[in-house]
Amino acid sequence: MKILIINSGSSSIKYQLINMPSEKVVCEGLVERIGTDKAVIKFKTAINSLEEILDIENHKIGLQKIADLLLDPVKGVIKNANEIAIVGHRVVHGGKPFIKTTLIDATVKEKIRQLFSLAPLHNPPNLEGIILAEEIFKNAKQVAVFDTAFHHSIPEKAKKYAIPNEFYNKHNIQQYGFHGTSHKYVSEKAIEYLQLNHSKIISIHLGNGCSVTAVKDGMSMDHSMGFTPSNGLIMGTRSGDIDHALIFYLVQKFNYSLEEVNNLLTKQSGMFGLTGFSDLRDIQAQAEKGNKECILALEMNAYRIKKYIGAYSAALNGLDAIVFTAGIGENSAVLRKMVCADMDYLGIVLDAKKNETRSSTINEINSIASKVKVLVIPTNEELEIAKQAFGLD
Repeated sequence: MKILIINSGSSSIKYQLINMPSEKVVCEGLVERIGTDKAVIKFKTAINSLEEILDIENHKIGLQKIADLLLDPVKGVIKNANEIAIVGHRVVHGGKPFIKTTLIDATVKEKIRQLFSLAPLHNPPNLEGIILAEEIFKNAKQVAVFDTAFHHSIPEKAKKYAIPNEFYNKHNIQQYGFHGTSHKYVSEKAIEYLQLNHSKIISIHLGNGCSVTAVKDGMSMDHSMGFTPSNGLIMGTRSGDIDHALIFYLVQKFNYSLEEVNNLLTKQSGMFGLTGFSDLRDIQAQAEKGNKECILALEMNAYRIKKYIGAYSAALNGLDAIVFTAGIGENSAVLRKMVCADMDYLGIVLDAKKNETRSSTINEINSIASKVKVLVIPTNEELEIAKQAFGLD
């Protein structure tokens, strides 16, 4: 059975075509830097690979390019759209209604649409991917796997906000948590690697969006994002944690509209607001040239991550391992080094040489003296989505 996985991020789309239940990847690829005239599209099979720089204005154009490559008479991997049995979609915000993998119908699509305001960078392109996939792969089942589902195990004392109870009881305002498929996948891999019956792990997902999860015995106990995927760590264009009174200050002092404030905090802040660049590769390159704004932005980014590691170590009452994952977490030796520096009080000691080593599998980068394991685990949200979608079928 061929399952196509579409994983839309705020400025990227990862995709895989997977044969199930063998879990064999037929093809995979990525469209990144969506919204620019220097977007990159990658397509790889066992015998062909392609990489192009294109002007890809939005997610819809990117998704259409992916479909065209899959069906290409020379490089493609399917002869017609009917070969796809299931299209599995990552959907970022499931709110209260969605706590498990779900078959998509008109009602599900409308509920995803109603959650747009809670994940404005993600749910709209997620729904766009669903609608386009329905048009192209008419006979395939469309399945949604929600980022928020993994975090339903977070206890009430951690997910409830200190605001009047009616907002929690009547309006479902609470912490939801995100990047659930990634945190679930890498934490399970870490538990398997550590061979522990009971485990305390901090999973650090670093990409254009960034988050940290405290995982105890395979279950999410706390998470850096909240009601929306906006707070917590410093991200590509999102500010992460701020004093909420700043919103009112911007409105009252500078006459910003609420829409303008939302746009400022989600699309013009974070690393982009600090440096003018949203891609960490560009920021690291500028920092190496002595760019003070980029150097400070990296220091701020690492400092914020360190604070969460400290907080979650306390919440877990100990720590067996930290896991770096996703595009930045897997590839930025610079940021990993900065995060792990001066953390020996927690038993975290990095091996500088191991940290510079790239690996497509689990890579243990702590020194022998480290009491806490430091792991780099390539995430595979697409496989996790495929497994859940196949299981639903």
